[in-house]
Amino acid sequence: PPAHSHSDWIGPPDKHSNLRPVIFYVPPEESALERRLREARQEAQASNQRFWARHNRAFRQEKEEFIYSRLKAKGLEMKDESGQKATLNAEEMADFYKDFLSKNLKKHLQYNRDWYKRNFRITFLMGQVALVRALRWLRWRKKKVEQ
Repeated sequence: PPAHSHSDWIGPPDKHSNLRPVIFYVPPEESALERRLREARQEAQASNQRFWARHNRAFRQEKEEFIYSRLKAKGLEMKDESGQKATLNAEEMADFYKDFLSKNLKKHLQYNRDWYKRNFRITFLMGQVALVRALRWLRWRKKKVEQ
């Protein structure tokens, strides 16, 4: 982002996780509480990035293995006579998706628990930052009226 920017910047989707990375704006006079909030948001982003990159890599690999094994069982190759990549029908792929989700249920449940914890913490910190800013604004306004 340009040096004069006062906003977070969101990039294009990551090719592994499909998540859009965020470059967080750091104000020049960031308070300790604001820094804790930004760092919590950065940690949440990094954690999500790691989880979804691993998950998507495993998904693609297992999907390819599933397709290969099903095609091989049918006596087919990965490419048909015209050179096109061979595919399975929707019912066969539904079997893969169901199995993949079942095998990864515990990982998804743990991810969701962690996600909720992180977001609760971020929301709590956002509330604290908003309260501090409101009180600072009220003190400034009161001081301005008294002058």
